[in-house]
Amino acid sequence: MTQLEVAYPYGSSPSEAAMRALDNVREVYGVRRIALDEAKRIIRVEFDASRFKEPEVAGLLRRCGLDLGEPLVLA
Repeated sequence: MTQLEVAYPYGSSPSEAAMRALDNVREVYGVRRIALDEAKRIIRVEFDASRFKEPEVAGLLRRCGLDLGEPLVLA
């Protein structure tokens, strides 16, 4: 298992429906953790890179209704 973390800026605050959808994404095998920083409007996802690539993670989040920007570079 190769654990990676990716962070994305997002536009508007997630709706209640989007938050419920995010809860379902947490149940996807290979997604280890999702954290929202509402003050900075950044969502971070820790995932198993042997199961997903970064664009697939972004797709999961976009299907939840999040307005994602380009992935941020994590130091």
